[in-house]
Amino acid sequence: MKALIVDDNDIARTTLAHLAKQIPNLVIVNEYNNAIEAYHHLQNNQVDLIFLDIEMPEMTGIELTRNLVSKDIIIIFTSSKKEYALEAFELNIADYLLKPFTPARFLQAISKAQIILDSKKEHVQFDKEEFIFVRDSNITRRLSLDDIFYAEAMGDYVKFYTSEKMFAIHGTMKAAEERLLKNNFIRVHRSYIVAVGKIDTLQDGGVVINGKFIPVADAYRKTLNAKMNVF
Repeated sequence: MKALIVDDNDIARTTLAHLAKQIPNLVIVNEYNNAIEAYHHLQNNQVDLIFLDIEMPEMTGIELTRNLVSKDIIIIFTSSKKEYALEAFELNIADYLLKPFTPARFLQAISKAQIILDSKKEHVQFDKEEFIFVRDSNITRRLSLDDIFYAEAMGDYVKFYTSEKMFAIHGTMKAAEERLLKNNFIRVHRSYIVAVGKIDTLQDGGVVINGKFIPVADAYRKTLNAKMNVF
């Protein structure tokens, strides 16, 4: 679990770094004494967790969290003030450590963060090569990418369709897209990703795969035609 420490107090950063060293799977990749530098770091680098103070000059910890709403990062606030707790938890943070806190309380917060991280990984775990792992009746099953005809977004779930079965997993279309687009799949609609090699026909407004009509949005049509070498 990769983490940042963001706190304008030198002693607080040192304390957090010392406690973090006691956790085998926790690595502090950097420390910052202000939220703006941390924000710039996060534009080009991914971390799993941030230990974040609230009262800091120029940008508060709460403001930083709001700016990171599109990023999948676990937040643990560390503050000496109780009055921010309600607002903080409304941001769906993992925990709120009130300074000074004990090592035991720190471990409790880390446990919460680890549970959140593990739950995210178990929903959609992508292999490095030609498979994804999906939950099927409480069993984690390996699904070959070659067997997937298309993926469909459905609320908080992504459905993967094969010739024989549909697998519904809790996850985002973005996560599916990042993995599938490297393997001859293409996004054709905000709700659909299709396997180019499984397309039977290209029609006005969509494609047909295994007897299923899938709409193609205008924004994706040119890219699809190029991918299919349509003249």
